[in-house]
Amino acid sequence: MSGKARSRIQRLVVLSGVLAAAILAGAGQAMPDGRPTPSGQPVPRWLSLKSDEVRARFGPGLDYRILWEYRASGLPVQVVAETTEWRKICDPEGGVAWVHRSVVSSRRSVFNASDTEIPIRSGPSETAALRARLTPRALVAMEDCKDGWCEVRVRRMRGFVRQGDVFGAQERALCSAARPAGRGR
Repeated sequence: MSGKARSRIQRLVVLSGVLAAAILAGAGQAMPDGRPTPSGQPVPRWLSLKSDEVRARFGPGLDYRILWEYRASGLPVQVVAETTEWRKICDPEGGVAWVHRSVVSSRRSVFNASDTEIPIRSGPSETAALRARLTPRALVAMEDCKDGWCEVRVRRMRGFVRQGDVFGAQERALCSAARPAGRGR
């Protein structure tokens, strides 16, 4: 085998390895139907609304009708599908709609969707001191979740809430990507 042929084969082997590594690295960034996500980010994932005026549409484009308008900056929403420019989201009431990528942020927050107060504790434990209470329909910034507890921040106060008590921290998809846009679960 000539030196040129050997060099060409070596380049193909290296290129194949790089391509395989790229495919494996992106394996978790797929939509429910298996297609890769345009953003390269995983689906489902959590984002929050950037503005207190976000139009929710029936489909991914300005030509689709507006279903409703969100009026809660920082509201956590779960991305269940996406196009290059649009995100199909699930909201705390189970509503599914499309919003433009420019109106969502990667800043994390959680929402008390219940009718009762949620304790914010000084540490990730039921026995940790009570620092505050998250009132119904309230939003707080979230840092991270680990072992069933999420670290939250309200102004300068930091504390922990149980992951299952708040909307915006679940690891599983809450709404089906196949479900058409609209209200209800």
